[in-house]
Amino acid sequence: MIEHVYTRVARARGLDRVVVLTDDERIARAVEAFGGEWEMTPADCASGTDRIAWAARRWGARAVINVQGDEPLIDPEGISQVAMHLAAMPGDPVVTLATPATPEEMENPNAVKVVLTRDGSALYFSRAPIPYPRQEGGFAPLKHLGLYGYQRQALLRLAALAPTPLERSESLEQLRALENGIPIRVLVVDRGSFGVDTAEDLERVERILQASFKA
Repeated sequence: MIEHVYTRVARARGLDRVVVLTDDERIARAVEAFGGEWEMTPADCASGTDRIAWAARRWGARAVINVQGDEPLIDPEGISQVAMHLAAMPGDPVVTLATPATPEEMENPNAVKVVLTRDGSALYFSRAPIPYPRQEGGFAPLKHLGLYGYQRQALLRLAALAPTPLERSESLEQLRALENGIPIRVLVVDRGSFGVDTAEDLERVERILQASFKA
């Protein structure tokens, strides 16, 4: 799965490097086998944010994009949009993606929902179906895509902050940023993807990838 993620990320525009960060020798060997670049990180990194912050302290990059390893269907164009936004809008500390949510996704706690301000910043992320559709013609529901772009200083600041109450309640690390007043810009894209959170997700991804190989 990690090779599919790496290959798709490498197709994106606006990236200087693609690096897999891991504390697992098996993943490092797998990445090395297909010719990818990797770096080992300390085992005590508690989250993906901690992992990329540890690496960013050693890199000279002005901005970093975090793509999770369970996103084998990630769209390279979405990554390109985040990279270009970070370069063009250095005043936006954190950038992420969302796409229109289906009714099934609204009821699925593994599909994270997001609601926005009028200017496109995140108001809140939740595993619950938000906003509640009490009246027609309101906010169109959006599903968050698990991809984050950080200006370097924002990433280091976020990693230094302690977990917050809403973050712990929803088990969503991005709420740590909102609870500490760090705005998150959300770019809405037409094409979404889904991560592998369950065995059913894995079977679905395998069917999609097998079909693409046959096409």
